[in-house]
Amino acid sequence: MPLVSHNALPTFERLRAEGQLVLETGRAMHQHIRELHIGLLNMMPDAALEPTERQFFRLVGESNPIAQFYMHPFTLKEQPRGANAAAHINKYYQSFEQIKHDGLDALIITGATPTHPNLSDEPFWNPLRQVVEWAGENVTSTFCSCLATHAVLELVHGQRRKPLGFKRWGVFPHHLVDPHHPLVNDVNTLFDVPHSRFNDISREQFIQAGLHILVESKEAGVHLAVSKDRIRWVYCQGHPEYDTVSLLKEYKREVIQYSVGARPDYPQFPDNFFSPLVKAILDEYRLLMRNAMENGREPPPFPDELVIRLLNNTWHDTAEGILANWIGTVYQLTHQERNKPFMDGIDPRDPLGLGLI
Repeated sequence: MPLVSHNALPTFERLRAEGQLVLETGRAMHQHIRELHIGLLNMMPDAALEPTERQFFRLVGESNPIAQFYMHPFTLKEQPRGANAAAHINKYYQSFEQIKHDGLDALIITGATPTHPNLSDEPFWNPLRQVVEWAGENVTSTFCSCLATHAVLELVHGQRRKPLGFKRWGVFPHHLVDPHHPLVNDVNTLFDVPHSRFNDISREQFIQAGLHILVESKEAGVHLAVSKDRIRWVYCQGHPEYDTVSLLKEYKREVIQYSVGARPDYPQFPDNFFSPLVKAILDEYRLLMRNAMENGREPPPFPDELVIRLLNNTWHDTAEGILANWIGTVYQLTHQERNKPFMDGIDPRDPLGLGLI
């Protein structure tokens, strides 16, 4: 079922414009379908704040036919913000205090862009600890994305991420380790996932933390793991929420940084993503840019429109399937007591009735 636009957040209108069904609150109140309230702790920097918001809202809205979704975005006031992002947050986001008062059925914690070598030195560290401690006691399941996975693994399990020595950046093939687990039931056994990070939690660290690995890659490492109680904590190192253009936009930002002297070298292409034709277009642009810079001219416009139509998305359907399984499991666990006839005979350790205990 659809998202419910319970406030004036612009993301709802953007998703409607894409063709996604988003109900207004008045319409939703007359539906005889359970509500599911999902928090989004958005820790992304200003430029990525609204895109990340839309990406996760979109995935949730597409994911499952059994509930109406009320999304509750919030962030950490300790994170520095520019004027525009602060205005957006003040107008549309809830406070953590309000989130705690109203409660959530599930929580998504996004990644973030760190500014210190040690995560414990980040301004979000202690506030995030408070959210994690509260979620552990009060939320049916928490889904951690990218840097959030690194932070929670350190907070809860004492497993500190380790520098890779390079940027793991691109789209990588992954395979299911446990295809029978409810979270990956009936999804592709081989699929792609985007990654963008300089640090890593290794397979050995996930195992030392007592976690169950569901998806991994020979090149990119562990992508998806869960706590032993099956869904209380879900850890994701990749970026399944990424739009088709997300890596291109990231590449463009790196190119612009080079053009203004903010990085010394021209960025490499993300792995396994650009086709030979796209690479040829971008190589030509690099030559034009360098020529302009050497002759004191403004660089030419980045060829966004020419490239975007040549990009392929090879990860979204599987991401949608996994999130649908997650939400379906959360829904059944959340409504066990309220929905006794529906839940009779279902073991809470195996909420999807797959006989995997």
